Amino acid sequence: MIVLGTSGWQYKDWRGRFYPDKLPQSRWLEHYAEEFRTVEVNNAFYRLPERTTFEQWRERTPENFCFAVKMSRYLTHIKRLKEPAEPIQRFFGRADALGPKLGPVLFQLPPNLKRDTGLLDAALSLVPSTAKIAVEPRHESWWTDGTRRVLERHGAALCWADRNSRPLTPLWTTASWGYLRMHEGRATPWPRYGRTALRSWVRRITEFTCVHVYFNNDPGGAAITDARAFRSLGESSSER
Repeated sequence: MIVLGTSGWQYKDWRGRFYPDKLPQSRWLEHYAEEFRTVEVNNAFYRLPERTTFEQWRERTPENFCFAVKMSRYLTHIKRLKEPAEPIQRFFGRADALGPKLGPVLFQLPPNLKRDTGLLDAALSLVPSTAKIAVEPRHESWWTDGTRRVLERHGAALCWADRNSRPLTPLWTTASWGYLRMHEGRATPWPRYGRTALRSWVRRITEFTCVHVYFNNDPGGAAITDARAFRSLGESSSER
């Protein structure tokens, strides 16, 4: 099963491309949720929303909708995974207001944070057992068996990522479910993905029983266009 969406939904240049011109921005989430089953909340990384905001998002979306939420940068980029107890407790103390609509939580690590599997292991140990965690390391030193074992031990998915239609990570399967972020394609107009690149990713994710896929190439509504194309290719693949 592919759970498909975009990284964020409040982009001004989507007005007229995806959102009707006269639709108030306060109703964009409802419009978005009519087409997609999930969204990745990036702004939680920069500033963690209040619990009431999460509650409102839960109330404004359909029953089968889910939010993937990026872990606060206070833990990943400022504390750099050190002293994780308070940031993790604060994050889940707010995000759990989503109830059953809380999907995967993404730990995106800084590109200059070198491998420290002890810190990662300690942080993941403090996450509630009911939470689904995806980890996106971005320094090449993380690509070791030790990293893979830590992710597997906690049932955390290695976040697969793409830029310029090429994988940025090893294609490890560390959990029964998957998480894929599509950052930027090579097609025209930029930053669109071509059909060949999308088809390659559809083939790669077939090993998962469930995979969350988020298009992060938002300029010009490219994420919406590519997500629709990906969905069509995924449906065609499953019919064979």
